[in-house]
Amino acid sequence: MEKVYKTMKSVGAVNIVFGILSIVGGTLIGAFLIANGAKLLHRKKDLIF
Repeated sequence: MEKVYKTMKSVGAVNIVFGILSIVGGTLIGAFLIANGAKLLHRKKDLIF
């Protein structure tokens, strides 16, 4: 029974780490996309279609 609890503990810790990494990664990607969108809006007059 003790092996099960140790396994659950390690799996829970890994899930928490991946959750934090997902939040940080999503925030960084979102900031990057917003910055690129702002750059496009700033140079809107230079775009020719």
